[in-house]
Amino acid sequence: MPRIPDFPTSFPGHDESHPLRLMEICGTHTMSIARAGLRELLPAQVQLISGPGCPVCVTPAGAIDAVLKLSLTPGVVIATFGDLMRVPGSVRGETLAACRAKGAAVRMVYSAADALTLAREDPERQVVFLGVGFETTAPGTAACILAASREKLHNFSVLSLGKYTEPALRALLNDPDCVIDGLICPGHVATVMGAEAFRFLPQEYHRPAVVAGFETGDLLRAVGDLCRMAAAGQADLLNDYPRAVRADGNPAARAAMEQVFEPKDDYWRGLGLIPGSGMAIRPEFSEYDAAKKFGFVPGEGTETPGCRCGEVLRGAVRPESCPLFGKICTPADPVGPCMVSGEGACAAAYKYRRV
Repeated sequence: MPRIPDFPTSFPGHDESHPLRLMEICGTHTMSIARAGLRELLPAQVQLISGPGCPVCVTPAGAIDAVLKLSLTPGVVIATFGDLMRVPGSVRGETLAACRAKGAAVRMVYSAADALTLAREDPERQVVFLGVGFETTAPGTAACILAASREKLHNFSVLSLGKYTEPALRALLNDPDCVIDGLICPGHVATVMGAEAFRFLPQEYHRPAVVAGFETGDLLRAVGDLCRMAAAGQADLLNDYPRAVRADGNPAARAAMEQVFEPKDDYWRGLGLIPGSGMAIRPEFSEYDAAKKFGFVPGEGTETPGCRCGEVLRGAVRPESCPLFGKICTPADPVGPCMVSGEGACAAAYKYRRV
């Protein structure tokens, strides 16, 4: 297989016995890299690893356990993205799809706005939207809470499972066992938060970082820029996605998100409890906070024995290193969420296997 030309393969100051480890922290990047076969094309001295870029995947088993219990509450309709339907809790096979088969009112939606419409059309039942996502989807969820508040729509609420990207990156980089030499920053998050939201990576952690788009050419350019910075011993932040990302992002989207949400300590699958990483609904919108309305108290939960999804999310192992991968765990019968989600590293590795 030919190698990509003009990539530096020597990185002064870097341990030459190990490859340069570049982490992408966006599930869409993970899928694009796997689809294009970029890992196989890169020189042996450069390794692409996947991080916690899939919001469904990082939702801990304990949160899923609590969601499943809530879905069986009489008079409650759960509105959720499709990926979350098949994510297991602490026990394999216990999913929202299984609860729906038992009679739970679980509806698949494409946005928080769809859930808001469900609440308007069914005023006799409580519609709970599962607000999974990073800063990319949070503004839309916030806008729906603001709309429900204006309309005094009392049967709509959001179970906020959203998470902030920066605290997770800090947790990874503060872990001495996690070796990351450069980062491909998520273009979707950056459209909202701005490229400068990732300035802390070179400034505080001395890691080169590139905000990248999602086409193959975008990712090649990002990898090339990271390699060139590493070869020169530089740590800087580059915006390689200027057609969509500005330095300050989208101020209106950020304002809506900040009006509705505030940071809270939260659990991440594979990363544990990370301070200030979760999105809590502010007290002034408590009527639309499903956690308070229904007494939702999630824990960390437990992984299915043998599943290494948590390690995959930290970039500690490749999906293929999991003993369940492609055997017990497949997209048709997934054990962990990394095989369920369309942005999961295991799902990407399985779908684009090159045998």
